[in-house]
Amino acid sequence: MTLNDRAIAAYLGLAIGDALGSTVEFMTPREIAEQYGTHDTLCGGGWLHLKPGHVTDDTTMSLALGNSILAHHKVDALAAAQAFDGWMRAKPVDIGNTVRRNLLQFRKTGNPEAPYSDHDAGNGAAMRVLPVALATFGQPEEGVRAASRAQAHVTHHCTLSDAACECLVFMVQDALRGADKNHLLHTHAHPLAARHPEFKFRAVRQSSNPSGYVADTLQAVFQSFFDTDDFRDCLIDVVNRGGDADTTGAIAGMLAGALYGLDEIPEKWLKGLDANTSRACAIQAQALIRITDQSV
Repeated sequence: MTLNDRAIAAYLGLAIGDALGSTVEFMTPREIAEQYGTHDTLCGGGWLHLKPGHVTDDTTMSLALGNSILAHHKVDALAAAQAFDGWMRAKPVDIGNTVRRNLLQFRKTGNPEAPYSDHDAGNGAAMRVLPVALATFGQPEEGVRAASRAQAHVTHHCTLSDAACECLVFMVQDALRGADKNHLLHTHAHPLAARHPEFKFRAVRQSSNPSGYVADTLQAVFQSFFDTDDFRDCLIDVVNRGGDADTTGAIAGMLAGALYGLDEIPEKWLKGLDANTSRACAIQAQALIRITDQSV
């Protein structure tokens, strides 16, 4: 399995998880079971009334960030802020409150770094971190951390958000290198929980109806990712927990895509994803991974 294959799978996994989860976003597991049994289809609908296979801000913000990285050949805070501002001006189908507030602040000040706030511990920066993982692949650790924070702080300047984003970036990068799930668990997920107990996921009951709080999000994602054995089961498990299901689906999808590769993504989901989104994700994934001129 090539690096290129895993990079594309990670990006398509993000979009598929987003599209799958959007249908049941803000529903409880009981409501999902009553309406769908087990939700496993890119059928659209949900509170946003999306067409089948269409995505939300998780994917479209990622693509906006990726385009800014490609334009500048690096992760640049001001370029990211301008890209996000342009994305917001285009009236996206959905936008989080923290994202909106801090982008409006950027318009007023021109400063691409939002003020620090422990209250901005939402998952909005973590959901769009994949382009950073791809573009900084193979670079020194400190540079990767700085790049992660540069994009995150545009809207989420918060210790817990930073910790989550950096953990996800390094997990994706190790999965791209072919690391197994046990390595990802003991090298990244468990150390994150040791540094920040809010992220503990083994010692808590199964996370149902996870909120937009980044610790809730990663608890649900990690439980699904580490307790399933393939891409399909991982995504079905996480989105059927309900809550902020488009984001848990997107993050689980990028991790599972990087780990399992393109061949393990169900053909039905690949074909069901909006064609324009699928094309944009695949093209951008290949372009971003080439920034560091890495090959397998």
